[in-house]
Amino acid sequence: MGLGPSRSPEVTMSLRTAVAAPFRQQGTTAMGESEFVVALSLDRDWFTPDQAKRLLDVAAGEGLVTRDAGEVEVEFDPDGVDVPEGFVPDESILQQRSTFERILDAVVEAGTEKQTAVAEINSLQADLGVTVEAAAVVYAKREGLDVADTAERALGEL
Repeated sequence: MGLGPSRSPEVTMSLRTAVAAPFRQQGTTAMGESEFVVALSLDRDWFTPDQAKRLLDVAAGEGLVTRDAGEVEVEFDPDGVDVPEGFVPDESILQQRSTFERILDAVVEAGTEKQTAVAEINSLQADLGVTVEAAAVVYAKREGLDVADTAERALGEL
């Protein structure tokens, strides 16, 4: 399939922590994209400005923030996220997960063995003659999972 490993829970938490930090620092749930980039690159020295912009893209893709007309709004409570003293995010959080990886993670989180899920999704893909992403959505729905938000994002990416 050529897909990289799924995002570990530690990396997911690290992404959420890195996104929450600028909002916590400013005591707000919305700010300009440039403020967000400055907070991560110059204030905290975690990333270069380009990497901070990439983080914003990844966070938007994961549904952690919404962007509109140069403004960024966090989609979770940043005050509910602990930013430990000395925390420095790993650059691996800058890698965006594919739609397939997001759905597979949800299926595995719900209790299906990863190898089983991949085999059954591949079988569905062959039987239905659809993309692996579409097969993953069908499989997740059959398993009773709500992956509508991920499916919508996938449709938007087409």
